[in-house]
Amino acid sequence: MDETTETMTISNRSDFALWAIERAKAIVAEEGGNLAIATRDQGDDEIAASANALGQAIVNALLEVFDGLMEE
Repeated sequence: MDETTETMTISNRSDFALWAIERAKAIVAEEGGNLAIATRDQGDDEIAASANALGQAIVNALLEVFDGLMEE
């Protein structure tokens, strides 16, 4: 997967909320489709794997923003 990184300055709660909404939309668009497909066509193992991938994407996004808040 080719992933590009865009830098955004978050200076207040409104900026953070906007970032979080946009990031959530991207995660659901990318990983949520796989979960929906798994729930229709696959067994419990595939559903669990898709749900775990969605959860991991959310965790990665939270860690990404947390790392950006830390002083280097």
